[in-house]
Amino acid sequence: MKLPVFALLCAASLSACAQPAPSAAAAKEASAATAEAKTDPAKPSAASAKSADEPVKGNTPDERARNAILKLAPTAVIDRMGPAPIAGFREAIVSGQVLYISDDGRYLMQGALYDIQTRQDLSQVGMSELRKQELKKIPQADRIVFAPAKPKHTVTVFTDIECGFCRKLHQEIAEYNRLGIAIEYLAFPRAGLASEDFKAMESVWCSVDRRKALTDAKNGQPVAPKRCTNPVTVQYKLGQRIGLQGTPMIVNEEGMVMPGYMPPAQLLEALDKLAAEAKAKPVAAAGAP
Repeated sequence: MKLPVFALLCAASLSACAQPAPSAAAAKEASAATAEAKTDPAKPSAASAKSADEPVKGNTPDERARNAILKLAPTAVIDRMGPAPIAGFREAIVSGQVLYISDDGRYLMQGALYDIQTRQDLSQVGMSELRKQELKKIPQADRIVFAPAKPKHTVTVFTDIECGFCRKLHQEIAEYNRLGIAIEYLAFPRAGLASEDFKAMESVWCSVDRRKALTDAKNGQPVAPKRCTNPVTVQYKLGQRIGLQGTPMIVNEEGMVMPGYMPPAQLLEALDKLAAEAKAKPVAAAGAP
């Protein structure tokens, strides 16, 4: 569930939503402004007027957009910043959600940007690129892989051992592989980093035979508690940053997300279609006037 923009930015940094203690000069100015407001309630204070009229600083649209976000939440982490598909705006990805900020840093919008002519959700283009870049940074050794000898498609799946649809997907792992789909699992304990679910997934990733441990866990069998240096926390936080809304989250090699669990044949059809569309794009662009 997506949060309103300000709530999102506050969630990125709770401390950013707390007001700092005013300096002596600021306190004096605020006191004077309060007295003035009491004398003439209809007249805005000098401090509030100055704050409202003050432009966002920055020499470039990217700088102004970045500063506008940081003005709302000073410690927010901006994962991606660049041109938006609409003129006069920049696109930013913050905590797994897409924001649009006007080039002057004054206006901020959140939500899907849909191109009616191409019937494409343009807000997912930048998010897909971010997913693609970030997933490349995850070493193969940190994944739990079930793959055929010669895969036709490879997908990354953020999984949880308690998730019903995650278990259903894993029960069909042989059929995905038979159809040429390689499944590369990353951990996402939905209950959070302090949960028993997290500890169980740590035990899976710390097992000598991770594939067997994951299969046992998804079948409801206990996994021997183990602790080691493991990537579960990193993978959990990555899922949050790249827009995970639920598990299993299936991501193709281009960073596109499938709509939740999909049966093997249906997933193959979807991956074939996306691959064909990606292959046709350069041809269409070359033939465009």
